[in-house]
Amino acid sequence: MIAQKKFNWQVFFTIWIAAIVGLVAILPYTLTLQAGTLGKLTLPIPLPLLIAIQVAQNAVMFGIAALIGLFLAKRIGLGAPILEEFFARDPSALLRVRDRIKAFLVPSIVLGVVASLLIIALDVFVFAPALKAELGIAASALSAQSSAKPAAWQGFLASFYGGIDEEVLLRLFLMTLLAWLGKLISHTPEGKPTAIVFWVANILAAILFGLGHLPATAMLMPLTPLVIVRAVVLNGFVGLACGYLYWKHGLESAMLSHFSADIVLHVLFAI
Repeated sequence: MIAQKKFNWQVFFTIWIAAIVGLVAILPYTLTLQAGTLGKLTLPIPLPLLIAIQVAQNAVMFGIAALIGLFLAKRIGLGAPILEEFFARDPSALLRVRDRIKAFLVPSIVLGVVASLLIIALDVFVFAPALKAELGIAASALSAQSSAKPAAWQGFLASFYGGIDEEVLLRLFLMTLLAWLGKLISHTPEGKPTAIVFWVANILAAILFGLGHLPATAMLMPLTPLVIVRAVVLNGFVGLACGYLYWKHGLESAMLSHFSADIVLHVLFAI
């Protein structure tokens, strides 16, 4: 069975603080996207105070997600190995950190970039024509966002939210929880979930990641089956890649891959 390690509070607080930084970093991006809507609303409280309350609420949510995720992860062989090694009181820990980073650095970046390019290609050549045929003028709502398109620097800051916060929520918390539950059904002699369980958890987390984008899409166009499939498929590429890397190399690898994908999507294609 997997040895039960003592909960590492240093790793938890590092991840939690990073998630809070991500929450703040995405604000310029979201405020630009919502500028038109905010201009038409009469807010009950000043906007800066509303933003502060939302950041505080989300900070609590991400703290709980990180706490549960780390607690369960160490019971099934997942976690944040780079941070764990970094905070280990072991002279050879930094050497292990270097070796771990060398093992996942290039694959993480490549998978993230490839996934983002697949997303762009599918959206332009497959889904955009299909949506236009199905919805007609309503399909132009997605491209109409370009009038409020965030700048590249805002996309760069938003990429930290994608790379940190979304990975904490979807991989460290959700995928870990699903894999831990799956372990109760099928596990290896060492006490880890089987490969099938990991893949099921990965796929489910990726699907939920795609479905999580539907509320924003619903503000632009009707949620037809095609629109839902588009959200799941396009976002699923990044989700599956990050889930695989989380399983094989740890949370930091998934974060790097997601960040790389968002840099392509929100920075390089925002210039």
